[in-house]
Amino acid sequence: MSYWMYITIIVLIIYVIISVAIYYLQDYMLFKPEKLSKDFQFNYANQDFEEHNLETRDGAVINGILFKPKKKSQGIVLYLKGNSKSIKGWGKFAVDFTRHGYNVLMVDYRGFGKSTGRRSQKAIKRDLQVVYNKIKEKTTEDRIVLYGRSLGSGFAAKLASMNSPKMLILDAPYYSLTKVTARYAPFMPLSLLIKYPLPTYKWLKYVQCPIHIIHGTNDNLIPYKTSVKLSKVNPKRTKLHTVIGGGHKNLNNFESYHEMIHDILNLNPEPIDLTTTSIHVKHSSKPSRAKA
Repeated sequence: MSYWMYITIIVLIIYVIISVAIYYLQDYMLFKPEKLSKDFQFNYANQDFEEHNLETRDGAVINGILFKPKKKSQGIVLYLKGNSKSIKGWGKFAVDFTRHGYNVLMVDYRGFGKSTGRRSQKAIKRDLQVVYNKIKEKTTEDRIVLYGRSLGSGFAAKLASMNSPKMLILDAPYYSLTKVTARYAPFMPLSLLIKYPLPTYKWLKYVQCPIHIIHGTNDNLIPYKTSVKLSKVNPKRTKLHTVIGGGHKNLNNFESYHEMIHDILNLNPEPIDLTTTSIHVKHSSKPSRAKA
């Protein structure tokens, strides 16, 4: 056997080993769950909340917390969190919506917090649709706001594409999870290996409600340009909100972020009559010459 043939075989073996490792270990790499005991007591100072459990058709239990506003409800925000911890810690962000008069429902994905069941992309999508259907039993869809943060942005986009919520808000979204992981393993066949491709861009095409995308310019995990690209998928329904200097985990520390949330939740713009604007006026490329 020649030297180069030997090297080629070694490289192929290593390549296969890495591929197998990515396929079987991706759950551990993508998800960073915090598990809670069944008798764990949630505690949020100065917040009115109640705990709920929803049993799925395959016997899993999805645990969630409903935060209630102190004033008359304007609707409900279904908050789909990121890939780490549990709603025990994420609950502190509910105040950003309850202060505007919205109920906030946060749920833990399978294997997070008190939620149980075997995790898969299909199972999580099915669970969230069941949760959405339960919300519809209590209120109308024009009062439901979907908010997806990081990992949750893909699931929120999928839900919005299958239903008719009031609006969809994506916080630091990804074009697809395959694209995100490709930054760290550019030479691997990730389209074949990733069990959670979460193609946000595909689902956004079918969203019929207003879409608001919030992203920080200094996000090192999911680059800001991702949201610029996503904003072009369904441009007539999408508005991109830029947090100058914002990173991936600190948008809530910026005053501009809270101003954006305020404007998004409270703004009720009237449609613009484009016939009364200069939309069709074109600038002359060459200066016209005065006639003698």
